[in-house]
Amino acid sequence: QVQLVESGGGLVQPGGSLRLSCEVHGFRLQYQSVGWFRQVSAQERETIACRSMNDGQTTYGNRVKGRTAISADKDKNEIYLDMNNLRFDDTGTYFCATAGWGEWYDCNAKRFGTWGQGTQVTVSS
Repeated sequence: QVQLVESGGGLVQPGGSLRLSCEVHGFRLQYQSVGWFRQVSAQERETIACRSMNDGQTTYGNRVKGRTAISADKDKNEIYLDMNNLRFDDTGTYFCATAGWGEWYDCNAKRFGTWGQGTQVTVSS
């Protein structure tokens, strides 16, 4: 069964750090594009970061560039998002997703077809 399972969300103070994890079940991470997206209420999903599993190239959203890092472990079949210097406007539900080979470059949520259930990140003092 194809399934993505996120974890690692929680409550964090401004300036803090979090690592989100995404377990991939039902297929192996090999050449896909993988990504993290944030959603607040019914708004469109915001690009956080994408990565090519083929060669490790990455794309980051402008708002989070320099504060986040996407990585993956093919052996564990997991995807990670490290977030530092968290701000109030980083609050939201974070989803991991996968897509075809070249989709990491545009990192457009509408092009990603397999999604996890999301993990909540709340930045609050």
